[in-house]
Amino acid sequence: MTSPAERALPANSPGESREGDFGCTVMDLRKLMELRSGDAIDQIHAHYGGVANLCSRLKTNPVEGLSGNPADLERRKQVFGQNLIPPKKPKTFLELVWEALQDVTLIILEIAAIISLVLSFYRPPGEENEQCGLAVSTPEDEGEAEAGWIEGAAILFSVIIVVLVTAFNDWSKEKQFRGLQNRIEKEQKFSIIRNGHIIQLPVAEIVVGDIAQIKYGDLLPADGILIQGNDLKIDESSLTGESDHVKKSLERDPMLLSGTHVMEGSGRMVVTAVGVNSQTGIIFTLLGASEGEEQEKKKKAKTQDGVALEIQPLNSQEGMDNEEKEKKAAKLPKKEKSVLQGKLTRLAVQIGKAGLIMSAITVLILILYFVIDNFVIQRKPWLAECTPIYIQYFVKFFIIGVTVLVVAVPEGLPLAVTISLAYSVKKMMKDNNLVRHLDACETMGNATAICSDKTGTLTMNRMTVIQAYIGDTHYHQIPSPDVLVPKILDLVVNSISINSAYTSKILPPEKEGGLPRQVGNKTECALLGFVTDLKQDYHAVRSEVPEEKLYKVYTFNSARKSMSTVVEKPGGYRMYSKGASEILLRKCNRILDKKGEAVPFKNKDRDEMVRTVIEPMASDGLRTICIAYRDFSDVEPPWDNENEILTELTCIAVVGIEDPVRPEVPEAIAKCKRAGITVRMVTGDNINTARAIATKCGILTPGDDFLCLEGKEFNRLIRNEKGEVEQEKLDKIWPKLRVLARSSPTDKHTLVKGIIDSTVGEQRQVVAVTGDGTNDGPALKKADVGFAMGIAGTDVAKEASDIILTDDNFTSIVKAVMWGRNVYDSISKFLQFQLTVNVVAVIVAFTGACITQDSPLKAVQMLWVNLIMDTFASLALATEPPTDALLRRRPYGRNKPLISRTMMKNILGHAVYQLVVIFALVFAGEKFFDIDSGRKAPLHSPPSQHYTIVFNTFVLMQLFNEINSRKIHGERNVFAGIFHNLIFCSVVVGTFVCQIFIVEFGGKPFSCTRLTLSQWFWCLFIGIGELLWGQVISTIPTQSLKFLKEAGHGTAKEEITKDAEGLDEIDHAEMELRRGQILWFRGLNRIQTQIKVVKAFHSSLHESIQKPKNQNSIHSFMTHPEFTLCEEGPRTPLLDEQEEENLEKFPKSGTRVLLLDGEVTPYANKNNNAVDCSQVQMGASLSDSRLHSLETSV
Repeated sequence: MTSPAERALPANSPGESREGDFGCTVMDLRKLMELRSGDAIDQIHAHYGGVANLCSRLKTNPVEGLSGNPADLERRKQVFGQNLIPPKKPKTFLELVWEALQDVTLIILEIAAIISLVLSFYRPPGEENEQCGLAVSTPEDEGEAEAGWIEGAAILFSVIIVVLVTAFNDWSKEKQFRGLQNRIEKEQKFSIIRNGHIIQLPVAEIVVGDIAQIKYGDLLPADGILIQGNDLKIDESSLTGESDHVKKSLERDPMLLSGTHVMEGSGRMVVTAVGVNSQTGIIFTLLGASEGEEQEKKKKAKTQDGVALEIQPLNSQEGMDNEEKEKKAAKLPKKEKSVLQGKLTRLAVQIGKAGLIMSAITVLILILYFVIDNFVIQRKPWLAECTPIYIQYFVKFFIIGVTVLVVAVPEGLPLAVTISLAYSVKKMMKDNNLVRHLDACETMGNATAICSDKTGTLTMNRMTVIQAYIGDTHYHQIPSPDVLVPKILDLVVNSISINSAYTSKILPPEKEGGLPRQVGNKTECALLGFVTDLKQDYHAVRSEVPEEKLYKVYTFNSARKSMSTVVEKPGGYRMYSKGASEILLRKCNRILDKKGEAVPFKNKDRDEMVRTVIEPMASDGLRTICIAYRDFSDVEPPWDNENEILTELTCIAVVGIEDPVRPEVPEAIAKCKRAGITVRMVTGDNINTARAIATKCGILTPGDDFLCLEGKEFNRLIRNEKGEVEQEKLDKIWPKLRVLARSSPTDKHTLVKGIIDSTVGEQRQVVAVTGDGTNDGPALKKADVGFAMGIAGTDVAKEASDIILTDDNFTSIVKAVMWGRNVYDSISKFLQFQLTVNVVAVIVAFTGACITQDSPLKAVQMLWVNLIMDTFASLALATEPPTDALLRRRPYGRNKPLISRTMMKNILGHAVYQLVVIFALVFAGEKFFDIDSGRKAPLHSPPSQHYTIVFNTFVLMQLFNEINSRKIHGERNVFAGIFHNLIFCSVVVGTFVCQIFIVEFGGKPFSCTRLTLSQWFWCLFIGIGELLWGQVISTIPTQSLKFLKEAGHGTAKEEITKDAEGLDEIDHAEMELRRGQILWFRGLNRIQTQIKVVKAFHSSLHESIQKPKNQNSIHSFMTHPEFTLCEEGPRTPLLDEQEEENLEKFPKSGTRVLLLDGEVTPYANKNNNAVDCSQVQMGASLSDSRLHSLETSV
């Protein structure tokens, strides 16, 4: 049977033609990498004569690596391929234009405009227009009647402008997304040995034959074969679905695969396959990186159930894994959805429904009025030759109705969200926040709690040994080497030099007089620095005992909290150990005295030592590390039985390592407290050290009633007899907990989950978490916002995070909070502005149409106001820079409504002013200005000065209200900091200039005619009145206006039930408003919004006809389970193709209702294979865990 890998090889692979260069071809290596464990070892020995021989065939040196000669690297790239998986082609501008054209309201407008155009050219035979009594009144206006086509053309033209603007926005979003993607990919580097030196190489530069240094926390960038390994364990669940870690060794299983995570240990491997030839690349190619293959695959999956079953689990989960690696942005439905999006979707749907009803009523009233007035009251006969003219009227009414709808739906909203987020992300880069998932930026503004690591985030991660306890003496400074007995000195130096990763080293300072550079694990660097301070040389020791001579290494992990290395010595073995002092001292039964002799070390001695040495060191904020050793006789002990090996140690020394608090952290934590954010410290350190550091940072202040717990105690308090976590117990603890010491990654995850799920307190918590280790992955994923460390963080942590802190600094988190709040405020500002425009325009169009049979604001004018101004306004209001004032208020939290009562007061207040002005002008303006009335004008009459003044005043009022909208918390000074925002100033000036052009030169298409200077000044004067009126409104206390309702609520507390935890993962917001092409933006997309508005309307019509049997939707604003499933339009590439097929299968396989946490109700199973597949598929796409799909299928 041919393996799928062979089919996937690109046809033009140059491997075959040039196999003479190297001792093996691409195909040979690919076949080799498909083997596992025993088979692989046999094949390596049989075919290549061992790993060393394979290295020589690949012309590489297992110790020195490649020479790095550019010609050689280029040749390797040609023969074996590059380490890239080619990304999908971005959508072309034309595709985006086509997508923007799919908008329902735009389509309706286009059709109406085309009908209007066609009819305007139709001249009925014989001039019977007079009989119809409805046409142009005076003969000299015949020319105007000829120009009847202008309105239709103008509508079409504005539609084109709108489409181009939308497409351009999408195109720039896509471009920005690609830029971010490249930035993230460039960030990912890997340790490669070239010419005997370890260098950090961008992942794309790795070639076949490179020797890679792998260590705990790495995400392997290519396939390879192990050359040398210490206690190496790999998590291969992303490829195999097996959650158990796989031990890798030269004897048992040396095959290392790309995309897998190193969970423990270290080693070196020779790279054997890169890019599309690596295991991940092969699967990716199989999943069809090109559209054509995807279509074929669809057919295949339909025809052969067997194949479908094989492909689907891979697709659901491995595909996602690749997408993630490639895009680093295609997130699996992660935690509860972005708070803001949920609120915005509800608001948009509510507004849309209202607009649809209003526009329908408008059209009905207009048509009825016309028909009754003409044929009932005036008793005119319906003449056949007049039909086109009647139809022209109906089309005009229809256009007015559509215009009302266009104005009602806030198209500017998704744009404002997009612009605001994109602008923030760009600026956050400068503040050392690399945002990987856009909505994280906005969620951060709602954060109420931050769970931070200690080392490196709150502290400088520059460790130095400053105290030591050696040979019965506690030295408060580093002792001089002459004080120590040679035997002890020798043991200290050997123990530290050998029992640490050889990748950890101290390099000379970059600048003269600077501090030496620490490379690798910082704790080990501190110990190596201690050796240097003792005037000894650790390099000499390491060159005597190179890494190959190490007999066995037990690497550090969070469960062991220690590291041990075994070396052979004459007459047996010696094991050096180092680790957390209280843990390692329990395993010591002897200790070296002043003379270097080992003396018994009993429990009481240990307690004494803890009291007199370790606690005083810890209360100075030092980390205490114990160094010990043990000798074994020549009989080989059972190395795998760790408990037996790691006992009866002899303690050499205990050192106190200082990691100073970053100078800027106390101020940042004080800012957090002022902003209503609780900072908690979660660390693996000793509780006394943690408490001391927390006090220095200001997390703990003297006299406060707060808890500091150790991991064990924490677990005892929150778990019941069965060992399960109880939310009630946890709720008693977390509000007061400030420091969690000696905690395991599981404790961190438990705490974060507990705080997020908790319903105590007046609002639900939004939690941010920082992490750097591999095992922080689950906590980072669970948190609302996960921050990974850019410098100290492992690839695994970065993969699970939302934001990467490029400088590992806590102050950057505070900046992220500020930007997040700014996004929230920008969107609220825009909402306040947009809704005022919408309310006024809809009411004016509606009442005007009902009373005067014609909207005072014409379709093209409405389009100018609604789309062009909204687009610019969203740009202006969404790019307001953040101020420190943002950090002086409490967080909004999850259930705070989007439109506060103050905003509602502003919206209604300004709407009242504008409506009074507009109606005064419409019904009495001609008397005031002494001009002809524009009301009840015949069909093709020229634009009147009267209605031009109405339009101009309306636009100028919006313009000045835009300035009012800069403040949403009732501040009086709306001009504060206005010149700091150049975009805002230029938009306001630009809009004003455009308005002058439209009025003076817009003519027939804009239904405008020129105004005199005094009329202009009156319009301006009324516009400026908006600013004065704004001051009046802010004087009215919001509390006195009890009738004001808030809008745009988050999820209410009662709705958060147990099964709601998984619910928001398939939130309607995501389903409705996600445009496949830009997963990254997850922005609200206006097209989907409007399609959904119409759908919502449909479904509420159907609801009365057929009630679904099972309606337990938790969302208040949508009561239809089918709402989540009837998604149309572009979707997530890999997953959704099959999801769509499966959704088609649902009706065939009996009734089924999708429950919200991804489970499926029982149903009549008629087609076993297909249904199981779909079950796996749905499970995988809705589940949090990447393993879920494969486990289910197995």
